[in-house]
Amino acid sequence: MIRTPLTRWFDLTTPVIGAPMAGVSGGELAAAVSRAGGLGMIGVSGRHSADFVTSESAIPAEAELPFGVGLMIWTLADRPDLFEATVAAKPSLVSMSFGDPEPYVGPLHDAGIAVVAQVNTVADAHRALEAGVDVLVAQGTEAGGHTGQRALLPLLQEVLTLTDRPVVAGGGIATGGAMAGMLVAGAAGVWIGTALLSCTEGLNGAAARQRIRETSGDETVLTRAFDVAEGIPWPERWPGRALVNDFSQAWHGREDELVDDDAARRLVVEGRRTGDPAHAPLYAGEAVGLVTAERSATDVVRELTADAEKALRAATRLMG
Repeated sequence: MIRTPLTRWFDLTTPVIGAPMAGVSGGELAAAVSRAGGLGMIGVSGRHSADFVTSESAIPAEAELPFGVGLMIWTLADRPDLFEATVAAKPSLVSMSFGDPEPYVGPLHDAGIAVVAQVNTVADAHRALEAGVDVLVAQGTEAGGHTGQRALLPLLQEVLTLTDRPVVAGGGIATGGAMAGMLVAGAAGVWIGTALLSCTEGLNGAAARQRIRETSGDETVLTRAFDVAEGIPWPERWPGRALVNDFSQAWHGREDELVDDDAARRLVVEGRRTGDPAHAPLYAGEAVGLVTAERSATDVVRELTADAEKALRAATRLMG
């Protein structure tokens, strides 16, 4: 068994947290990750309802499994009901990311809930630590979905020098060897998202899961084009890493023109509605080429852990 400050804090048997991917990570996926001994999380966006938070949280809660909820701070000014529903659900952990976590840390701590924040720069890390978060996730640009511009390993090393609180590594981790590498580097755990995109418990559909399995790691792009097309007011500093498609090839880097092109923007809106892979965004990280099978998230986490244990044992042979 791998033991770290993260596993001891949350009584886990593996230092794996399932990333709260909005539109993919619901209660069933969170429960499947937690059944493997990790900590599954539910992803919540501004498009979700408070009832979604309540009903999805009930799935792992009723199974008496630990779980977390991930919120996007920039959405909460207009959607305080999402935060209220999250506190009421009593998760073990809440991710407060993509904004200033300070207003939310106190209320969560008062409710007995631990707080984690994803950070994409050293300045983000300082702000999160000053706010009193319990756990940091150093999220590298290799990650799928919305992220920053810095590579994981250099960012992780810098964040580790700032604090003795647990720091979790996120971005591009889809094998046991990569997990072991992050633990040896000093991380208290790993934050995995793309590795779970083809899992049977996900909220994404069969067509999306199949496309994930058919795509290589060379076929992603970090872009604002999809957000601009859909009129989603994501702060510009966090573009989204998605699979390359016809729309991103045409419009990535031309977002200023896209703002005024209603016909082009409708392609993404309709693509999202119909599931058209040529125009709909499908967010995934650079590890997507390693996702080749459709299976339970429980099996993914168990295999990741077993392979990490083998890699850690093998690493000792490098000494002497």
